Amino acid sequence: MTEPGLIELDPSVPSPVGTLTDRLFDALQRAIVEGEMPQGSKISEPELARRHGVSRGSLREAIARLEACKLVERKPNLGARVVELSAEQLIEIFQLREALEGMAARLAAEAMSDAEIDALGALLEQHGQQIEQEQGQAYFQKQGDLDFHFRIVQGSKNRQLIELLCEDLYHLLRMYRVQFGMRSKRSRQAFEEHQYLLSALRSRDPEMAELVMRQHVRSSRRNLEQALT
Repeated sequence: MTEPGLIELDPSVPSPVGTLTDRLFDALQRAIVEGEMPQGSKISEPELARRHGVSRGSLREAIARLEACKLVERKPNLGARVVELSAEQLIEIFQLREALEGMAARLAAEAMSDAEIDALGALLEQHGQQIEQEQGQAYFQKQGDLDFHFRIVQGSKNRQLIELLCEDLYHLLRMYRVQFGMRSKRSRQAFEEHQYLLSALRSRDPEMAELVMRQHVRSSRRNLEQALT
């Protein structure tokens, strides 16, 4: 029987999407982000292999990918462990986001297709409805806010930026948001900033897009710093 929150993987059953390692990675990633594999807990390869019914080889590949996403770290004489979250690390993530997402917005203003920008606008309309329905809290508690940023990074068409942000930092940031219960009083303000950013993208204005994105992430960081103190 599968333990709560973890997906039982049967290697004898073919998956319609992805390899066994992909599915194992997704299951472990979700368990870490949602706190079912606690911060700082040791990763026991024999136990996880037994629990999921997979080979040690597939498991090691999945753990290596988790390590690349900064969700797992290896320490001398301690082996692989789930990362431990800290306020200092969270601030550093926001500082990095300000620079990288600013560049992504600049590139996206030139590289995104009209259809992609229209789809981004439709997503933002959904976010506006979501904020009204849930009193401004869900925008930050769920994935909506990150989905907006995710699409802009994807729209930059820069593989290195996509890998650094979408495949690494955003998973770690979601972990913080879920486990720290990160809420914000600036949800509606952030939504308005997203609208300004969308306008810069529609206008194909790279400088303005970068400026708005940098200011947006910087405001979020300052709000976070105040909350932490």
